[in-house]
Amino acid sequence: MQDHLSQAFAALADPTRRAMLAQLSKGKANVSDLARPFQNEMSLPAITKHLQVLEKAGFITKTREAQTRPCELNAGAFKDVADWMEQYRMLWEESFDRLDAYLKTVTSTTHTRGKKNGRHKNKGK
Repeated sequence: MQDHLSQAFAALADPTRRAMLAQLSKGKANVSDLARPFQNEMSLPAITKHLQVLEKAGFITKTREAQTRPCELNAGAFKDVADWMEQYRMLWEESFDRLDAYLKTVTSTTHTRGKKNGRHKNKGK
């Protein structure tokens, strides 16, 4: 059995599914609307399989209205992914802050040494 986060990332790994999610971020769409951008690339059954993966991962909900199957985003499903990524965002920001501090000391030291060795020209000359 696959954990929810692995299932979510597997669903997000495919560019077709990400494009479908982008389309759904603008509002509800039925299956044929979601299939339209891919009609020259894949069959309707292939589109349906992509939608099933998204639905199983919890990213979309599909309902039935007469003859159509409207889909919409389930925003709550993105929270687990965002929470997981947040811990790494903070780690990277801390790393960048340390790099920034280091670069400032290196730049400051180089600037000071250059003045002592007469490498920097006066702007007035």
